[in-house]
Amino acid sequence: MASGIFTILDDIGALMDDVAVASKLATRKTAGILGDDLAVNAEKATGFLKTRELPVLWAITKGSFLNKAIIVPIVLALNYLLPEAIKYVLILGGIYLAFEGVEKIIEYLFHRGQEEQPVLEQKEEEEGMEAEKVKIKSAIITDFILSIEIIIIALSTVLDKSLTVQILTVVVISVIATVGVYGFVALIVRFDDIGYRLIAFSKEKGILTKIGKILVRSLPVIIKILSFVGTVALLLVSGGIFVHNIDYLHHLFPSWPSLLKEILVAFGIGLCAVFVWKLGKKAVGAFKK
Repeated sequence: MASGIFTILDDIGALMDDVAVASKLATRKTAGILGDDLAVNAEKATGFLKTRELPVLWAITKGSFLNKAIIVPIVLALNYLLPEAIKYVLILGGIYLAFEGVEKIIEYLFHRGQEEQPVLEQKEEEEGMEAEKVKIKSAIITDFILSIEIIIIALSTVLDKSLTVQILTVVVISVIATVGVYGFVALIVRFDDIGYRLIAFSKEKGILTKIGKILVRSLPVIIKILSFVGTVALLLVSGGIFVHNIDYLHHLFPSWPSLLKEILVAFGIGLCAVFVWKLGKKAVGAFKK
């Protein structure tokens, strides 16, 4: 009886070792997409009333966990039953990411001169809450698409392993991705609060005060940088999906640098998606009249 228990424990230990090794490899392979995920979500988690930043971030985090709880079994089932379908799921997700990235660029280039809408903290409470819900929903949708990419890449590193190792590996990567990304985002959006606390703690004297002032002043700059990086990340991720999963695009312009080709492909497809979306909205509006 005792030997049987020790055998089971030994099997569990060996399984955990396999999962640890596989998770380490999967983390390396998903590092790039995790960086993009961080940039995109940090940009989406800012612009709220100070007292609402952490509640909003928590709402997005819960949505991210739910996304992964939905995606993991679906991806595993598709990989087992219909592995070819994964490629088309990725392409559809890539179209959405390209659409969002190009839409941000168009808004910046052509609508920047228009009168800016007041920030959420200056709006009426009801309007602010409605805008908050819209931004949370947008962040969760984007997280859903990025999560698909993360989970599929993680799964691709353990296709030669047993089903148990595959399941545990993608679950571990899902948890690491969510906790790591949104934990770091929470730290970024509270930079100014940390700075003010350091200034108050040091009574506006010494090195802590200087560090605190740097943190307070750096937050607006970081947010602007993350907004730019997040837009580029959307195009890079979507462009990578298109180039690696569509043979024609993969072999198109072979002498071009991969990053340039991915961004241009994503921009072109995103521009088409924006055009179709705008045309569809106008058609629906005309039909309603």
